[in-house]
Amino acid sequence: MQQPLISVLIPFKNTQEFLSECLNSVINQTYTNWELLIIDDNSTDSSYNLVNDYAKKDNRIKLYKNEGSGIINALKLAFSKSKGDYITRMDSDDIMPDIKLGTLFNNLQLHGKNHIATGLVSYFSAEGISDGYRKYEQWLNSLTTEGTNYSEIYKECVIPSPCWMIAREDFLSIDAFNPTRYPEDYDLTFRFYEANYKVIPCNKVLHLWRDYGTRASRTDANYAENSFIDIKLHYFLKLDFDKSKPLVIWGAGNKGKTIAKKLIALNIPFQWICDNPKKIGKHIYDVEMKPFQHLETLAHFQSIVSVANKEEQTIIRTYFSKLKKESMRDYFFFC
Repeated sequence: MQQPLISVLIPFKNTQEFLSECLNSVINQTYTNWELLIIDDNSTDSSYNLVNDYAKKDNRIKLYKNEGSGIINALKLAFSKSKGDYITRMDSDDIMPDIKLGTLFNNLQLHGKNHIATGLVSYFSAEGISDGYRKYEQWLNSLTTEGTNYSEIYKECVIPSPCWMIAREDFLSIDAFNPTRYPEDYDLTFRFYEANYKVIPCNKVLHLWRDYGTRASRTDANYAENSFIDIKLHYFLKLDFDKSKPLVIWGAGNKGKTIAKKLIALNIPFQWICDNPKKIGKHIYDVEMKPFQHLETLAHFQSIVSVANKEEQTIIRTYFSKLKKESMRDYFFFC
C-alpha cells in the first residue's frame, strides 16, 4: 500500500552555494513518497540551472519560476502546484536530517487532524553561532519538547518556519499562504493558534538551520523588529484582547514606547507602568507613568509586558503570580 504523498515547498533566491546540500537532504529522506515544489524567486545567480539539473534526474522535483516576487508569492505558487495529502516547508539554505519527513508524518498519523507536527532545530554556521541565536534555539526547543509553543507566542515566532507539517485539509481551512502579511511564518503560526491546532510534542532534531550574514531573516525589511510588533498587536487585539478590562503597558523602553504609539494610533486607551523612579510621574505621549504597584488598585486588567531583561521577566512573573494572574489571559510578554 502506497504511503500518502507529502508536498515539500521550497522558495529560493540566489542560494546556489547551499542548494545542493538542501536538495540532497530531501532526496535522502527515509520517507520516499514526496514531491518537491521548488520556486525560483527571481534569482540572478546559477541557482535555477543547478535545480534544473536535479529536476531532470528526479521527477519528484518540480521547478517553477515565481510569477511575482517575494517569498509569499513563491509559496502561493508552490502550494497551487502541489498535490500532497500533507504540506511542509523547507528553506533552500538548510538541511533535513533523513528522518524528518517520516517523523513529522508519523506524528500526524498518530494524533490526527487539527494538529501541527514540528521538531527540534539546530543552528549551524561556518562563522559560529551567536549567543542570541543559540538562546533562541534552546528556548524554541524547550517549547517544542513539551508542545507548549503557544504559551509564549507573543514573544517570538514559536513554530520554526521550515520545520512543520500539516494535513492539506487543515492548511486550507486557515487560508494557506493567502494572507499577504509579513513576517509570513509568524502570521501562519498565529493562524495555527487561532484555529486551535494542537502542537505535537517532539524531542528529535528534525531541522538543521543555517545562519549566515546575508540570510533573508537578517537582511529583509519584512523581518525587521517593527514588523514583529505589528503582527503581535494585530493578533492580540483580534484573539486575546478583552475590551472590558483596562489595558496596561509594563515598561517604557523603546519597545514599550513603540507599542504605546501604535495603540494611540488605533485609538485604544491604555495605562502605563514601570519600575523606573526617574520616569514615574512623568508623561510620555500624554500618558502618565505610574509605578507597577498601580496594578494592585485594578480588580481586573490585561497587561502587555515589554520588558526584555530575562531576570526582570522572572521577577514580573512572580509578581503576577502573587496577584493570582495567569499568563496568556491576564498578561502577555511581547519580548
